[in-house]
Amino acid sequence: MPQWTREQQAAIDSRGCNLLVAAAAGSGKTAVLVERILQLILKDGVNIDNMLVVTFTNAAAAEMRERIGSAIAEAVDK
Repeated sequence: MPQWTREQQAAIDSRGCNLLVAAAAGSGKTAVLVERILQLILKDGVNIDNMLVVTFTNAAAAEMRERIGSAIAEAVDK
């Protein structure tokens, strides 16, 4: 489990609002968004089809898709 900064944890835990995560390259934006999405799906029961997640690059989108898919598959196998 990564050690999140206070700001990152706030972004992960925030509920009931739209959220924009903006930070410098390499600051953990993708990891924060992946963790937030996973918690919304696995803990809060939100349907992923009801989410809009936007990234600036296809590479970031592919990385997020892979991480989320792997984590969900792992959670289902438990």
